[in-house]
Amino acid sequence: MAIHIKSPWEIERMTETGRLHTQLFAELEPYIRPGVTTLELDTLIHKAMTRLGGQSPQIGYRGGGSVPYRYATCMSLDDVVVHGFPSGRPLREGEILKVDFAFTYGGFTTDMARTYPIGKVSPEAEKLMRVTEEAFWLGLEYLQPGNRIGDVGHAVQEFVERKHGLWCVREMVGHGVGRGMHEDPQLPNYGDPGKGPKLRPGMTLAFEPMVSLFPAKMVILNDGWTATVGKGNLAAHYENTVLITESGPRLLTGSQRTVPV
Repeated sequence: MAIHIKSPWEIERMTETGRLHTQLFAELEPYIRPGVTTLELDTLIHKAMTRLGGQSPQIGYRGGGSVPYRYATCMSLDDVVVHGFPSGRPLREGEILKVDFAFTYGGFTTDMARTYPIGKVSPEAEKLMRVTEEAFWLGLEYLQPGNRIGDVGHAVQEFVERKHGLWCVREMVGHGVGRGMHEDPQLPNYGDPGKGPKLRPGMTLAFEPMVSLFPAKMVILNDGWTATVGKGNLAAHYENTVLITESGPRLLTGSQRTVPV
């Protein structure tokens, strides 16, 4: 495992990438509503990336030997956890949409994801989205220099599963990010305290709780990408890129919490 500790100059560049990445989400959000297609949303984001002078590292990316990914974003509905393809089907009232994409600017990449209700959603979906975001903010408090990655995953798992009766997806994890879209170390949303690599100032991590309503083994569909926890289940996703500093974690994407822990 080769964990890259970012220099002050690299951190400065990643801070700018993260600022623009957050701006992209802000531009997208007013368009997320029933009747809009996820392909339209993907096109909007891709054009905005180009306008800002950045690129999508996802287009042409090969994951695990699969066919290259073709879109600037992942648009995942309901039971799909991640890597859903944008499509021409209009969004429907009551669905939940996960928007997840990386953004590269000036040679540095950040990663960010959010889950959105499409119109009015079920109480179960509302709880799932709320707990997933709360899990992010809770776990963020454990991203302290000197802690270990297992401390973070354990805190998230206890909060999601023991306190709220939901399920941390096991098959997808957070990761380092910066010079590349995926760097060491991996950052699971479960684990044992005191285990795993030690957190150090200068690490930049894509921290991303992924939570489902019911325990399930995630499977990849025949397209080689779409990751689902099964029909009748629901999944939510909340992700930011985080810098570990001497005084604690600092967000490089997103803003402060919108829900209390």
